[in-house]
Amino acid sequence: MRRCATEAGATRATNRDGHLVDSFLEMMSAERGAGRNTLEAYRRDLEQYGQFLSRKGLAAADATTGDIRAYLAHVKASGHAGSTQARRLSAVRQFHRFLYGEGIAAADPAAIIEAPRRSRPLPKTLGIAEVDRLLATARERAGSASGPARLRALRLNCLIELLYATGLRVSELVALPLGAARTQDRFLIVRGKGGRERLVPLSEPSRQAMADYTAAVEAAVEAPQGRRNASQWLFSSHAGSGHLTRQHFAVELKDLAAAAGLDPRTVSPHVLRHAFASHLLAGGADLRTVQQLLGHADIATTQIYTHILSQRLRDVVESHHPLARRPPQAS
Repeated sequence: MRRCATEAGATRATNRDGHLVDSFLEMMSAERGAGRNTLEAYRRDLEQYGQFLSRKGLAAADATTGDIRAYLAHVKASGHAGSTQARRLSAVRQFHRFLYGEGIAAADPAAIIEAPRRSRPLPKTLGIAEVDRLLATARERAGSASGPARLRALRLNCLIELLYATGLRVSELVALPLGAARTQDRFLIVRGKGGRERLVPLSEPSRQAMADYTAAVEAAVEAPQGRRNASQWLFSSHAGSGHLTRQHFAVELKDLAAAAGLDPRTVSPHVLRHAFASHLLAGGADLRTVQQLLGHADIATTQIYTHILSQRLRDVVESHHPLARRPPQAS
């Protein structure tokens, strides 16, 4: 009987928290401009938190600081990385702040919990020579393929040229509208996180790659057996979103990396975005410009890329400073 009562309480807690999570996500979308991917991440994290509380027969509004600490200990014991632990704590904090602000909870039990200190990992990136090999392989495939394989090869070449030329987030890249390829401007207007718009310049190779790809798409549409359904997306597909998925692009990119003689584990769309930023800074671009191109709201996020300059600056000093070349004097 006691077990049944506990399970009934857990069910009520889960149902109630599901409604509150929906309200929280609506607020994050309307008031803070959170994007779809961000909202989905919050939902997943809060569902995990809700399941933990429900097993204790608790609703989130009744959780205490001790309950939250127990949940964080559970996450850590489950073997999750420090970044995952910090992200889940952030979601729980914001959720409880919302409950308290809306008068749903009498207090904010997460307010006094401090996140564990952790070093921020340096972004993985590729050298210029490695990116050149990747681009060269993509161009070679696009030039030599025939039939349906040619369209896929031209699409992948276009994706990579655009990604390395602009540093777009992969979610921004795959969701580019068809009009992006038809513009005569040398810039793209991109809507990023929080609905913020920014201008990103297009290189000549990326413009040519778009022209080659869209010409092949139009030829396929006009062919007797071609696709006749018009699409609003540059990289259209049969996916539910109507455009190429991030996951499919990542798989194709790893296959290309292997063909280029690179370790596929070191190559991803996000790594190419890192390469774009790192190579700009190494070439002399200022941090504020790179921040604007990447669409970072806070320059502190961009500063992580400055690690790539440290070795270069040391090499400059050791090569050109007279004291660096002078042998030490005997005491």
